[in-house]
Amino acid sequence: MAEPTAPIDWPGLDDAAERAGGRGARAAAAALGWFAAERDRWVLWLPVFIAFGVLVYFELPVEPPSWPALALAAGLALAALALLRRSGLLALLLVAWAAVALGFGVASLRTQAVDAPILEAPIGPAWITGAVMEAGSGERERRVILERVEIDGLEPRLTPERVRLSLRGKAATSDGGALEPGARIRVRAHLRPPPGPTAPEAWDFGRQAYFERIGAIGYAVAAPELIEPAKGGGFWTRVERVRGLVSRRLMGGLPGEAGPFGAALLIGDRSAIPEDLMAAMRDSGLAHLIAISGLNLGLVAGFVFVSLRAAFALVPSLALRYPVKKWAAAAALVASFGYFLLSGGSVPTERAFLMTALVLLAVMLDRTSLSMRLLMWAALVVVLSAPEAVLGPSFQMSFGATVALIAAYEAVRGPLAALAGRAPFWQRPALYIAAVGFTSLVAGIATGPFALYHFNRFADYGLVANLIAVPLTGLWVMPWGLVALLLMPFGAEWLALAPMSLGLDGIAATARMVAAWPGAVSLVPAMPGLALFLIVLGGLWLCLWRRRARLLGLLPMAGALVAIALERPPDLLVDGEARLFAVRATTDDSLWLSSRREARFLAESWLRQAGRSEAGPWPIGGPGEAGEDTQEAPAPSEAAARDPHCDAEACVFVVAGRALSIVKGRGGLAEECRRADLLIALFPLRASCQGPDLTIDRFDLWREGAHAIWIEPNDQRVKTVRQTRGERPWAPARRSARQRALDREAQ
Repeated sequence: MAEPTAPIDWPGLDDAAERAGGRGARAAAAALGWFAAERDRWVLWLPVFIAFGVLVYFELPVEPPSWPALALAAGLALAALALLRRSGLLALLLVAWAAVALGFGVASLRTQAVDAPILEAPIGPAWITGAVMEAGSGERERRVILERVEIDGLEPRLTPERVRLSLRGKAATSDGGALEPGARIRVRAHLRPPPGPTAPEAWDFGRQAYFERIGAIGYAVAAPELIEPAKGGGFWTRVERVRGLVSRRLMGGLPGEAGPFGAALLIGDRSAIPEDLMAAMRDSGLAHLIAISGLNLGLVAGFVFVSLRAAFALVPSLALRYPVKKWAAAAALVASFGYFLLSGGSVPTERAFLMTALVLLAVMLDRTSLSMRLLMWAALVVVLSAPEAVLGPSFQMSFGATVALIAAYEAVRGPLAALAGRAPFWQRPALYIAAVGFTSLVAGIATGPFALYHFNRFADYGLVANLIAVPLTGLWVMPWGLVALLLMPFGAEWLALAPMSLGLDGIAATARMVAAWPGAVSLVPAMPGLALFLIVLGGLWLCLWRRRARLLGLLPMAGALVAIALERPPDLLVDGEARLFAVRATTDDSLWLSSRREARFLAESWLRQAGRSEAGPWPIGGPGEAGEDTQEAPAPSEAAARDPHCDAEACVFVVAGRALSIVKGRGGLAEECRRADLLIALFPLRASCQGPDLTIDRFDLWREGAHAIWIEPNDQRVKTVRQTRGERPWAPARRSARQRALDREAQ
């Protein structure tokens, strides 16, 4: 069946087709005809171009000014408006570039708006005074964010605005009201600057902390002292206090692990959820259930809307005289906003609330809602209000799944409606299960690339787990949870929590069962950023257009597969603090770690980026670190020349025919300088080392951060964290203690 076409009546499109001469005239006319026929979808690309401008901003190595981009956006928009009647095609191009410039400028403005001091060097133990902004609910460890901070011995202009602390052991359990949001406390703790990426192009924890206005992280060495109890406070402080109260009531009313699990699923408080359960949720593909999103918001809005509309319908004098449907929609909107605040307002929750609010507003205004356009407006609000969210997995996975689901259901809406209309009542449950399976499959395909890029893992049996857990969540757990929230002011929430706990136990059992199956998780090496960009571009092309030309989106996806196939992991990773280094085996691409006890978080991050669950065996000749992994020295052979050979002073191995030495002690420096082609010194080099083609010492690691090195037969390529981060407000250049002292004297 031929596709419908639309006449080319947009100014400039038909002229462009006529000007195309020769054999390209028909192709140009067909392309322009298709483009004109998709005119109702053009606006959907607006947030895409704005988000692209945001990405361009964050990729720059230095901080740009914001006003040129905003001035350019305004100028391009005015030019597009002037050309609208004469050349629509040129006007569209100008609008696209204006959107890119707008995204760039908004991201720059956002960076300036959240700017706050970042701790320059580790300090402590020091006395820290601040107001509790957020406090987790864990028993063994609690994370606390303090604001309006004062640090003994640190000048106010250098003091971070917010500090995140970990409280362990007795410090976590001896609360006494000190950790109530709004309380002012004093605590003795060690602090350090927020960490940067663990490797070049890895996730930037420091950037995330910067946009949360957290300028230091650390851990307490004693229990906090209460200076002033919580009272009053701003709006968000009061909201956090209510969240904490609801979380404690849920944990107290639900037995065992169902308490923290219920708090995570119902209000997004994941601070106390057991680590083994959290791992099972990730490995089974059910982690999305505890990210408050469309399922939760939709159930809240639907529950309130349907309940109130049914109640109004029982009173004929109301139902026949007044717009009770609009009243119910207004009440559902208020309830949705309240739940949005109670859930913590994460990116998926914000997206779900915005879309729900627009649907309810459409009901109140007697308008028909268009799902993809609702998503466009939600994306615009998120991107313009928090442009840094574009870089995060929450934004990418939430919007990616929603775009794919809307596009998929647009494609099957007609046949699905016909099937549902003809199906007898007894077949409806089977149709619901089929819809859940279809939804899980589409969402899994859409979020898979983001999971692989950010977490290097994919839940292979996620479809099976979702077929069990999603109906259980939607039909049992969430309804009882909402009833529990309604009963909580009366102290009767236990009536709903008892049946809710049965459903929570069922979801947890499903997660653990599926996660325990052989091959439940596929681990993959780090995906290049170019590959993810091509996948997103192709996916948007497939989903945002409607006609057959959408299939051209498969081309950039194919290009992404090529980029992934050509990506080669580094041969050597060296920690910026000189605590750890890792070597990639030439035989099976496994990762050998120099220590299994030092810098465990860093080691786990490197293994995850390599797509490995465990490190390969480190072949050691001679004594290891404090007896760690000591083995007998291998006999001289081809394998010995290829594998690392370590003693107390250095580790030596050969890659691509070139000798690489990692020197740990000064005693072996002279010998390694003579024989090594590449030399890494884990201490400062006071004298020159002439022999190697490449020399990196402790000063280089301190200045540049973690190093990744690719070794070729006649060359080497080095990439550092500093090169990939640039010098940005969240990544200032490191200064020595002497430089900091001179700066203080100058002040």
